[in-house]
Amino acid sequence: MKIELITKKSDLLKKGVSYIWKHWGSDSNFNFYKDCIENSISGTESLPKFYLMLDEDKIIGCYALLTNDIISRQDLMPWFACLYVEENYRNQGLAEELISHGLKESQKKGFNTLYLSTDLNGFYEKKGWNYYSKGYGVFGDEIKIYSTKTN
Repeated sequence: MKIELITKKSDLLKKGVSYIWKHWGSDSNFNFYKDCIENSISGTESLPKFYLMLDEDKIIGCYALLTNDIISRQDLMPWFACLYVEENYRNQGLAEELISHGLKESQKKGFNTLYLSTDLNGFYEKKGWNYYSKGYGVFGDEIKIYSTKTN
């Protein structure tokens, strides 16, 4: 397994956009994901960044580092988002590998803390994340925010 950054030169750009949208988007927001990912590929230091996990040439997972996860707490960054592992690859430690990769990438970019928002109960706590506070989505829904140190 390897984890690849989606870049302009990557043959994974088109496949990566479709993959991430398929797992995180809706019928009406393909262009949102496409525009976000295509505009994330300038420079290696800036955010957002989108990553794919590959088994040979097959995409089996993903995650993103974002400046904001479409949540009210825009004072916090970066955000770990879009974590997904294909069902037949789950329970093999691959989510942990993606999380660990995200922590290392965040640290390389100079961030000491990484945040995420989730409606999952128990998953991230088992991975060492701590409840940070609550935030709100664009429709007023309350969202749990977690954080963890990058080092």
